[in-house]
Amino acid sequence: MYPLAYVAYVLDYDGDTHIYVQIADILRRRVSGLSSGHPVPSEADIQQEFGVARTTARRAIHVLREEGLVYTVQGEGAFVGTPDEAPRKQRKVPFYQQIATEIADQIKAGEYLPRRPIPGESALVEQYGVARETVRRAMALLREQGWIYTVAQRGSYVSPKESWPQA
Repeated sequence: MYPLAYVAYVLDYDGDTHIYVQIADILRRRVSGLSSGHPVPSEADIQQEFGVARTTARRAIHVLREEGLVYTVQGEGAFVGTPDEAPRKQRKVPFYQQIATEIADQIKAGEYLPRRPIPGESALVEQYGVARETVRRAMALLREQGWIYTVAQRGSYVSPKESWPQA
């Protein structure tokens, strides 16, 4: 028999059990030995691993949350245990603000040039391992501050230097 880490889980698409319930069962086995506050795979990770839609991944996490096995923190993800027992360190700054600050710093450093594109939503979701909504909030903040602008159907671009916020 293979060690648990090498067991390949096969989803039964033709059976009578919903796919999200099957994924929740797999995740339940994985988190059972983890300490409280340990991160749980993100919705994006679950989507990629199992080849399912985001709603399916979200439902699987929801099952574990309803059972009290995990809890979620908006913009940060899901964690093992309950919020009151977890030794997880609280963020001083919401993660979307941290992402926006990093991108603004890269713009100031010349890594992204004025009137040139910045990485798209999907690339940033993958780079930071966060939900799409977290990236959208970071992009909205960058737009609001004047670091970037968005062209419909084309993407987001670094604003001309004269539009940058005064430091």
